[in-house]
Amino acid sequence: MGREFDELFNNWAPTYDETVMGNNIEYREVFLHYDEILDEVASRAIGTVLEFGVGTGNLTKRLIDRGHKVYGVEPSEEMRAIAKRKIPNLNVSDGDFINFPEINEPINSIASSYAFHHLTDLEKSEAISIYANMLKRGDKIVFADSIFENNQALLDIKEKAKSNGYFNLLHDLETEYYPTIQVMKKIFNDNEFEVSFKQMNDFVWIIDAVKMK
Repeated sequence: MGREFDELFNNWAPTYDETVMGNNIEYREVFLHYDEILDEVASRAIGTVLEFGVGTGNLTKRLIDRGHKVYGVEPSEEMRAIAKRKIPNLNVSDGDFINFPEINEPINSIASSYAFHHLTDLEKSEAISIYANMLKRGDKIVFADSIFENNQALLDIKEKAKSNGYFNLLHDLETEYYPTIQVMKKIFNDNEFEVSFKQMNDFVWIIDAVKMK
């Protein structure tokens, strides 16, 4: 469920916002157009939002600024603390994409940024199945995440990271669970979502899925 990365994110929390602003050369391309990526997710969300992987609250703030009620879920204690400092009234709970507190009102959108790849493909399928049962026709899932057009694209990115000497990035690419578009499309289609993909940089795509039934 991605909880194996909790310690990493607890340690990363104090410098996370510096990283997403491009201050770490290894991850600069991963976070290229970061503001536009978060704005794109926020602009596509509808109604009440359940956000997974709140992190330091950067997407959350954009959703709230657009008038959305947001329920946040974040497994990292240190990340939650920073998000709460930024947004004191934020409703954010400990949890992950699969295990999270029950919400006693309808959810219209499920959103996330830079987080869904922490689940294995099997866990991704389990999570989308859970969301399919939560959402009604016309509701949405909107994710920004690192996915790749095909397996060769992932191999090419790994080789580029290696040739640049970006060994921390290479480690991430080899140990996390980056899917292909084909895999993601099948998961959503199997759960009765119509899904589209929009590439934002060499790593990140917007996934916009509408519940059809």
